[in-house]
Amino acid sequence: MDNFKIIYKILRELERNMGNEQFEIYQVSADKLKIPYERWEQLLIMLSDNGYISGIVVSQDLEDKFRHIAEPIQPYITLKGLEYLANDTFMEKAKEVLRLAGEIL
Repeated sequence: MDNFKIIYKILRELERNMGNEQFEIYQVSADKLKIPYERWEQLLIMLSDNGYISGIVVSQDLEDKFRHIAEPIQPYITLKGLEYLANDTFMEKAKEVLRLAGEIL
């Protein structure tokens, strides 16, 4: 699955669960999305770095090549994330591909 489809699924699920105190990270986890944890973690960090999600803490030790997410992981979508979901052509293409494949969460 390409990165834009994964990003769409993450943002869409976070949008659906806005304000839901029962939301569990598993709903957008690497296992649920069927991707390696490392890839999932880096995608969440990119989404956070670019302002599309908030609620994650990132750290990096001297021996780490990449930054990592610290527990607890409690992401939520931002206004910028909502705008991206609504307007981005990559998201529209990913949404259409997923709809056709019957994969929309």
